Amino acid sequence: MRQDPTLLTQEQKEQHLLPLFNFLHQHHQQHCSEYQNIVAANEQQISATNVDALPFLAVRLFKQLKLSSIAPEDIFKVLQSSGTTSQTAAQVILDKDTSARQSKTLVNILQRTIGKQRLPMLIIDSPNIVKDPKFSARAAGIQGLAFFGRDHAYALDDNMQPNWPVIEAFCEKYHEQPVLIFGFTFMLWAYFIQALKQQNRQLDLSQAIVLHSGGWKKLEAQKVDNVTFKAAIKQRIGALKVHNFYGMAEQVGTIFVECSHGHLHAPLLADVIVRNPYDMSVCGIGEQGIIQVLSALPTSYPGFSLLTEDMGRVTQIDTCPCGHLGKTISIDGRLPKTEVRGCSDTQAGATV
Repeated sequence: MRQDPTLLTQEQKEQHLLPLFNFLHQHHQQHCSEYQNIVAANEQQISATNVDALPFLAVRLFKQLKLSSIAPEDIFKVLQSSGTTSQTAAQVILDKDTSARQSKTLVNILQRTIGKQRLPMLIIDSPNIVKDPKFSARAAGIQGLAFFGRDHAYALDDNMQPNWPVIEAFCEKYHEQPVLIFGFTFMLWAYFIQALKQQNRQLDLSQAIVLHSGGWKKLEAQKVDNVTFKAAIKQRIGALKVHNFYGMAEQVGTIFVECSHGHLHAPLLADVIVRNPYDMSVCGIGEQGIIQVLSALPTSYPGFSLLTEDMGRVTQIDTCPCGHLGKTISIDGRLPKTEVRGCSDTQAGATV
């Protein structure tokens, strides 16, 4: 399936993906007893005739069960989702094939936004996070994105304060060329942009491409929306290319990246459905519901079809002005009474 995703309509995309999803459904029934029991209890059919009819697991199950479709000796790594010390972290079981597939897909998706050349990279975090023996989603996110950069510099010290000598040295060396900046949304705002504002500093990084991801919960409480966020970045570092992306530890690799028109696009090997929270029916365009994400990548664990704890809506199908066909989505927030779980919000919870 090597077509340019911008050339596939939603209907064409579903025709390509449905056989893959049906294969994964049957694969996990055969190799994961927990998945088989859940499917049997819900009387799910062997094969779905359309993407909407595919079974799905609640993403919360990965915090309650060790869901694996591989033998213990084939486990390559166990990825843990974000969570504070009072919360149970989800466990995602990866073998080498699934991990490699996720990494390759992530490369293909992000190269459309940042290009194929590795850029000097400023990471808005502390270097200690990737040294933690627990392989957290936050560390995994940084390590995954670090692959796209070179000459990595960490903007924060061990106390999560700006490391001004490091930041200034990075700016002096690379201010006249494209660079990559990555940070989780709340951390980028609270520990970098707000720190620049408090010290009345401005950086000359006008050619920077800024990638960010994570929960908006704390920013919403501060009345900071996407427009305000981008305007502050432009004011403080001069960057015009700012891209949010939506993803989760339970489906690493298939992230939804924001285009130049501000819309989050479903990637080639993934799809999204929005469901009514009361009867699980499929919502129409613009109707708010619970987000279900589908990915053709995971064979080591039954995470190909997941009902998230996020509220959102499908905003367009095949009509985005950027030219990328398929579905676009907006994320409205967490389900009511749902625990904070995003990498950004987890760090925010640790600091308030």
